[in-house]
Amino acid sequence: MRISEVFASIQGEGMLSGIPSLFIRTSGCNLRCRWCDTPYASWAPEGEDWTVDRIVDWVAQQPVYRHAVLTGGEPMIQPELPELARQLDALGLHITIETAGTVFADLACHLLSLSPKLANSIPPLESAGDWATRHDRLRVNEDVLLRLTRRYEYQLKFVVASPEDLGEIRALARLCQTVPDKVLLMPEARNTDELHERSVWLVDICKQTGYRFCPRLHVGLFGGRRGF
Repeated sequence: MRISEVFASIQGEGMLSGIPSLFIRTSGCNLRCRWCDTPYASWAPEGEDWTVDRIVDWVAQQPVYRHAVLTGGEPMIQPELPELARQLDALGLHITIETAGTVFADLACHLLSLSPKLANSIPPLESAGDWATRHDRLRVNEDVLLRLTRRYEYQLKFVVASPEDLGEIRALARLCQTVPDKVLLMPEARNTDELHERSVWLVDICKQTGYRFCPRLHVGLFGGRRGF
């Protein structure tokens, strides 16, 4: 499977924030978010081909870590993902899969980190061309979201750029019948200044709605640098 990078760090987002985790980032994505923070796995996919055995060998060399995060890009488009998840599960690791929720796969997963893409993710038509239209058409697949939320333990995580995103968030939470404390809102931010500025008003929204505020620890600690 095409792998962009593997690294050991702490989980920076979601219910498991702060837990030391092994990250396996696949390369390739069926979407093109305007604010994508991993363009090397989507807009300009890079990496090399790894066998599942090679990935599992790397994981086995990190015995202190008991959590693995399969991310991307969009990992669910990788045909080898179910076999990789099966072998990681056999090793006794807790598996989180980070996905936009547009593709269904049946595989070992202990936490599905679902991040449907809001309208704020649509790239500009003038620079993205056909990708802008394609992204908008594919970014929310209601049938797949319902199948995923019925099949897996999950969290519903949104990248929030402005308070105007709240209406779309509420509609998707209702669709998935998700209780408020499983809905996580995180600020769209590329650096610590943006992170602080947008966190202030986003916390207020969480206080008003009962949704969970999702700090982006890797941005706050490492500035969003690759491999941290």
